[in-house]
Amino acid sequence: MRIDPKRSRLKMVEEQIAARGVSDQTVLDAMRKVPRHLFVQDALASRAYSDSALPIGEGQTISQPFIVAFMSELLQIKPGHKVLEIGTGSGYQASVLAEMGADVFSVERIRKLFIAARKLLFDMRYFNIQLKLDDGTMGWPDHAPYDRIIVTAGGPEIPQYLVEQLADSGRLVIPVGGKKRAQRLMLVTKNDGKVETTDMGGCAFVDLVGKQGW
Repeated sequence: MRIDPKRSRLKMVEEQIAARGVSDQTVLDAMRKVPRHLFVQDALASRAYSDSALPIGEGQTISQPFIVAFMSELLQIKPGHKVLEIGTGSGYQASVLAEMGADVFSVERIRKLFIAARKLLFDMRYFNIQLKLDDGTMGWPDHAPYDRIIVTAGGPEIPQYLVEQLADSGRLVIPVGGKKRAQRLMLVTKNDGKVETTDMGGCAFVDLVGKQGW
């Protein structure tokens, strides 16, 4: 089935994202701009703008559009913010963050996904995104501290290494739960050295695997 990417993006933002309460104009503009169909497998391109997560191979998924937008809004990104992303996956979330004006440092543990995302993001000229193949639960200390951190997989707890790499006045968004693929989306803030967490609701993500994950 043929799709009109631009029309599909506009409809996605209007019906799936803005209609559910996401109002940050920077987020909405970024979601309108990034061609989501390029980040899914060719056989699933006709479903790229549907209201659901989709498989991208290796047991991983590209998140539901609303979840991408909601997590991006929680970060409250400003142009020039240094953002650490754990779980590059297809590269879609990183692209949205880059369109919002962030300098993105993204870590992916699966080599095949890392290679594919690196090529796609280079071809799309997202030169404000740097990728690393590694255990994301350990963060990327070489570039710390980060203004914002986003984790796109669910773990049993909030990795302490990530909290340590969060700048003061920083925000971290991560799915956390005692059961795999059934988590609560947690917003972590750090102010004057004090760390606070807020439960933002239920969610379901692939597993965060690593030294401080599953």
